[in-house]
Parts: sequence; C-alpha cells; structure tokens
Amino acid sequence: MTIPLNKINGMPAFSTYFPKPPALYKGVKSQQVHFKADKNAIDRVLPSCFEPSDDALCIASGMTISWCSNYGQFEESTLSVKCKYKNQEGYFCVIAFLNSKSSIPAGREIYGTPKVFASINVGMDERIMYTNTVIANQSIMNIRSSMEKKIEVNQLPQTDHSWRLKVIPGAEKNTIDVMQLIDGKNVQSDQKFHTIQSGKGVVEFNQMPIYDLSDFTPKEYYGAYYIDTDFTENNAEVIHDFLKS
Repeated sequence: MTIPLNKINGMPAFSTYFPKPPALYKGVKSQQVHFKADKNAIDRVLPSCFEPSDDALCIASGMTISWCSNYGQFEESTLSVKCKYKNQEGYFCVIAFLNSKSSIPAGREIYGTPKVFASINVGMDERIMYTNTVIANQSIMNIRSSMEKKIEVNQLPQTDHSWRLKVIPGAEKNTIDVMQLIDGKNVQSDQKFHTIQSGKGVVEFNQMPIYDLSDFTPKEYYGAYYIDTDFTENNAEVIHDFLKS
C-alpha cells in the first residue's frame, strides 16, 4: 500500500528527517550582548518589508542546549537586528549558526530561521561565558559576557516580535515557492528560569568571504545577560504571505 499524500508532512515521505513541534528543551544556557551597530550594516541585511530602527540596536546571542527532545544536544549563535514592520517594533533574525544536523533543516523548513552550519565552541571561564563561531578555521563571531548581578525576568529587555522571513526556492528556474513573514514571539511556553544574570559583554566580528558580518563591529554596548532555562518550543505564526497578496 502506498503512502497517502495527506499523511505526508515531511521528507523522506516514509520517515521524516526531524520531528514536528512541540520540542522540549532542558538546560539551555544562553548569553545576549546588546549593542549599537552602523545603520548601513543593518540596511545591508534587512529585507525591504522592514524599516530599520532609529537606534540601530542589535543582539548577538550564544547558547548551549544540553538536551532537546527533537534535536538532541547542540550549540547555536545568532545575530538579530531591531526593526519595524507596519509600525510595530521587533527584531529580525539575520543569521543563526548551529552545529546540529537536524535542528538546521527543521528551523529553516518550519520557522524560516536562516540557519547555517558552523563549528561553535561555548563555554565558561569563571564568570565569563563565551561563544566562538568558526567557519573555515576562522572566527566569524565571538561573544563574551560576564555575570555580575542576579535579576528577575521582568528586568530583561523586551524584544517584542521575533521575525523571520521564510523563503523556499522553487524547482524551476528563478522561482520562489514560499515567502512568508513568520513571528516567533509566542513560540516558547512552559518556561522555567533557573537563573538570570546581568553583566557586561563584547562581540567581535571578522571578515569572511561568505556570511560576512564585519561591518557590525559594535559602536556602543548596552549590557549583557545570562539565562539558564527550560522551555517548550511550539509552532509559530504566519504574519504575511507575500506570494498571496
């Protein structure tokens, strides 16, 4: 008996490569460094459906996931920029680096997160957390931050909307099959915080022939945050389908 088409929700058709949401995450240790970048750098990476924010704020994040029900153990680093969509403020994910085999296609196909493979080293040196992202034996983004003061969750900067532009090319030449604006602001639920710390942070970008972020060299820093948490990752919301309207 063949597989009914309405029963297929991924590929390979007989056994999908990754599970669908929800995904349970345990022991997620992450750092965020908030900084101001050159507006020209933000313009270069921002799709035209957005407007750059006047303050040119950015967030460099690094994390290590000790256990995930759908993807196992992996590390990740991301760069997000503050922007506006129809007068609403939020952050657009410019790029996400991962060392995971299954989380990368899942993130791209489900949420439209611009995930690419890289070697990532996340660790702690006393009260400093570091995330070093390496491609072709070169550090492309290096994040370091301290943990100096315990704070509550309501003291974390509000990031409001968490946007991705989900784009899937068509099989035929010069075609696009999917172009959707995705909002992940309500993706997480059942979140349990073990500790939240504030401190200082720095980010270093180096030139690369691909995924070059060197023009994001920080002009000013606005603090750093360390978060140890568990949560459930659910489905996101399609805000706009650009191929339908």
